[in-house]
Amino acid sequence: MAKDVLILGIESSCDETAAAVVKNGREVLSNVIASQIDIHTLYGGVVPEIASRKHIEKINQVIEEALEEAGVTLGDIDAVSVTYGPGLVGALLVGVSAAKAVAYAACKPLVGVHHIEGHIAANYIEHHDLEPSFLCLVVSGGHTHLVRVADYNKFEIIGCTHDDAAGEAFDKVARAIGLGYPGGPKIDKLAKEGNKFAIEFPRAKIDGHEFDFSFSGVKSAVLNYLNGCEMKNIEINRADVAASFQHAVVEVLVNRAVNAAKLFGDNQIAVAGGVAANSALREAMQEGCDEAGIKLYYPSPVYCTDNAAMIAVQGYYDYMAGSRSGLDLNAVPNLKIGQR
Repeated sequence: MAKDVLILGIESSCDETAAAVVKNGREVLSNVIASQIDIHTLYGGVVPEIASRKHIEKINQVIEEALEEAGVTLGDIDAVSVTYGPGLVGALLVGVSAAKAVAYAACKPLVGVHHIEGHIAANYIEHHDLEPSFLCLVVSGGHTHLVRVADYNKFEIIGCTHDDAAGEAFDKVARAIGLGYPGGPKIDKLAKEGNKFAIEFPRAKIDGHEFDFSFSGVKSAVLNYLNGCEMKNIEINRADVAASFQHAVVEVLVNRAVNAAKLFGDNQIAVAGGVAANSALREAMQEGCDEAGIKLYYPSPVYCTDNAAMIAVQGYYDYMAGSRSGLDLNAVPNLKIGQR
C-alpha cells in the first residue's frame, strides 16, 4: 500500500495569513486562516505595509495551529509548499521566508507554488472526480483569466483582462455607491434587492481577442451614471445599480467561458478565485453550462478566497511531478501562470 503524502501549505499573498495540511492532494486535514478584513476595511482596501506586518505577527501561529489541528508534526510532513507569486511583494516575502525556515529546520523539500494555480487546484478538494483536462475561469480581485488545464502542472492562458480584474471592478463600484470594502460580497448581497435590467451597462469586446476581458469600461459607465444622476438631482437606486453592474460583468464572464469550452471541445468548466463565490455568477454559469451540456465545478466559498489548502493541493501535484525549490526561492509579485 502506497504511503500517504502530507503537504504543509503556506499562503500570504495578500491579506490572509494561512496554513494547511493536505493528504494525497485531495483530503484537507486542516485549513487555518487569519483574516485581516476588519483592519483593511477601515482604509477602504488592502494597505500592503499593514498586511505585511500582520503576516509577521500571525505566520508562526497559523502554522502551529494547522499542524495541531491536523494531528501531525513537522516530522510527518513530506514537503512544505508556499505561495511565492503573484501578490504583494512584502506579504509574499513573509510566507516564503517562513516556509524556507520550516523546510530547512525540518529537513523537508520546499515547493514554490503559483497563487493562481492554487486557486485552480481548490476545485480538486471537494470534486474528486475532477481531473485534467478542463477549462478554468479564474476570477479574483487581481486576476481574470481563462485557463486550459492540460494537466495538474500544465496550463495555457487563452484569455485574460486587459485592464481591471473583475474583482477589482466590483471593489471600485462598491466604493462608488457607498458600500465600502470588501466590495464583491456587498454588491452580491445588495443586487438581490435590485432589478438587473434597470440600467444597460456596456459589455466590452476586444477585436482579435475573443476570449479576453475588459472591465474598466463598465466601471467607468457606472461612475458616469452616478455622476449624471447627481448633476440632474435624480434619485439613485443603489440596488438597481449593483444588480445591473453585476449582471453586465457576469454575462461577459459566462459567455466567454462557455464559448471557449465549446471551441476547444472541453466538457468540463471549473470556476476559481474570490469572485467564484458570487451567487449570481454561480447561477448564471450553471445555466450556461447546462444549456451547453458542460459539467460545472466550483469550490465552497472558504476555498474560493485565499487559503492555504489550495496551495497544499497544488503543492502536492508539483511535488509529485518532481518540482523542488531551493532556499534561494524569492517572492515574484508578477509571476506568470505556468512560469517555473
